[in-house]
Amino acid sequence: MFIATGAYSGYLPKAPGTWGSLAGVLLWLVAGRLDLAPYLLLLLVLLVLGVIAAGAAEKIVDLPDPGLVVIDEVVGQLIVLTGAPADPWVLIAGFLLFRFFDILKPFPAGWLDRHIHGGLGIMLDDLVAGLYGLLVLQTGLHFLGP
Repeated sequence: MFIATGAYSGYLPKAPGTWGSLAGVLLWLVAGRLDLAPYLLLLLVLLVLGVIAAGAAEKIVDLPDPGLVVIDEVVGQLIVLTGAPADPWVLIAGFLLFRFFDILKPFPAGWLDRHIHGGLGIMLDDLVAGLYGLLVLQTGLHFLGP
């Protein structure tokens, strides 16, 4: 449950997904210093652990995609911040972009959310939201700078 709830951030009151995203930003403050290859390896490990932990948590609480499971938000947030500079405004923009795409669930995120179940389903829509956020953030950084 520690992994599934993003170090228990999913138990915080109101908007557990937002707390999970903030946990992702906090993790990025440490992991963001890694070179790209180890960072991507960390993302892959967290994604795999997230699928397993989210699926197990779903069975433990006996609810589909329970709100307290926020490892998907942690990983999604880390995806958005891949390669981001350590600038407070960039972190805020990355956080807001992830929350926007996580809530909006543009295709195929919404489809995945509705059709793929279990731990994989919990993780996939946030992976897509993270990729959308990464694309927008990196495009903004390219044209506007940090």
